[in-house]
Amino acid sequence: MMDPREVLGIPANATEEQIRAAYLAKVKEHSPERSPEEFEKVRDAYEILRDPRRRARHLVLSANPTAPFVSLLTETKERRFAGPDSWLEVLKAK
Repeated sequence: MMDPREVLGIPANATEEQIRAAYLAKVKEHSPERSPEEFEKVRDAYEILRDPRRRARHLVLSANPTAPFVSLLTETKERRFAGPDSWLEVLKAK
């Protein structure tokens, strides 16, 4: 699977406005009539990146696919249930 940020051509720390602008530019470039496969990729990438929870889950799983499950077993209860941002802190610490 291709990284949604690569599909839209945005940096890892892109803001929501940058994500939306990149999506609109790519939609104009790859219309459904001209290239339906590319349009599907762009649409799917935007669907992942526009939702903060899906974006956080993608970032965690793409960094290390086994990290969330290992962390569930080794982290303290407080960090385990702190939300999606706690996973990012776990990955940054490694």
